[in-house]
Amino acid sequence: METSMRRKATLGLLAVTLAWGATFIWMKQVMNAIQPEIEAYGRTPVVAALVGGRFLIAFIALFVISKEARTALRDPQLWKGGSILGGILLAGFITQMIGLDSITPSTSAFLTSLYVVFTALITTKLTGQRVSQTMIFGVALATFGAGFIEGPPHLSWGLGEILTVICAFFFALHILFTQKITQEMSPIGVTSTSFLVVSLGSLLVVITSGRTSTFDALAVVHSEGVVLPLLCLGLIGSLFALLLLNILQRHLHPVQAAIIYALEPVWATILALGLGMTSWTGWIAVGGGALLIGNLMVELREAPSQQPPKSVLVLDVQEE
Repeated sequence: METSMRRKATLGLLAVTLAWGATFIWMKQVMNAIQPEIEAYGRTPVVAALVGGRFLIAFIALFVISKEARTALRDPQLWKGGSILGGILLAGFITQMIGLDSITPSTSAFLTSLYVVFTALITTKLTGQRVSQTMIFGVALATFGAGFIEGPPHLSWGLGEILTVICAFFFALHILFTQKITQEMSPIGVTSTSFLVVSLGSLLVVITSGRTSTFDALAVVHSEGVVLPLLCLGLIGSLFALLLLNILQRHLHPVQAAIIYALEPVWATILALGLGMTSWTGWIAVGGGALLIGNLMVELREAPSQQPPKSVLVLDVQEE
């Protein structure tokens, strides 16, 4: 039964990475449509408005379709769990998008992929359990593959690089806190509250960081060429992907989950190739091959013996 559940969780998280890969296409469409607004108002408030809009769409949809999501808004413990997950997720998005102001997308992809390494290191530190040699090789291959699928990154270690490494650390924390919180609370309920936290947090970022009025920055969400891809980002990239993640990740070891998530750039590249948005290079084969081998190595040799830890983090999110 446990093996069957882990297999379902693995397939479900693969679907999550496919959804996230598709968000590359929609985000590209959105960013192309709002270049004038970015130049006028700055990247941070505009992208924060888009992040807020994306998660607000996801929250409204979940609120409408799920009674559990609605009742969660009256539960203080679900607000506590959602605030932790939503706050970490928002911090990761904000540091990543500010970092992108001064580094290339390939460098950002490589440094963001370090969340796989951070997940393994934090898990080892907090549990006292050594990560197996197979898992270490899987982490190394996944990190290399995610970082080099678009070609070798060019690092100079300025503010953009440092912020992106911090972003990777936040994403690792999100994986680990998801592991604990969804084992103790309703995954649907905590998804609902976390979506609202990200939306409200994004609004705060818009208010505090804009070079223009808050209204002007928020108006980008209904600009021409933005509405349809933003709906896709909200309903598929956030609602479908994060709800499925919160329901299923608890059945896997967090390091294995992190390695699966690293497949996101493979799907993004395949979709971009199919739509003519990028050209084939040898690095796609090298990076994609490394990611696939790393995942297969962990899944075939490690997964049958890896039990998801009951609690990686020592955190009291329940009432005494």
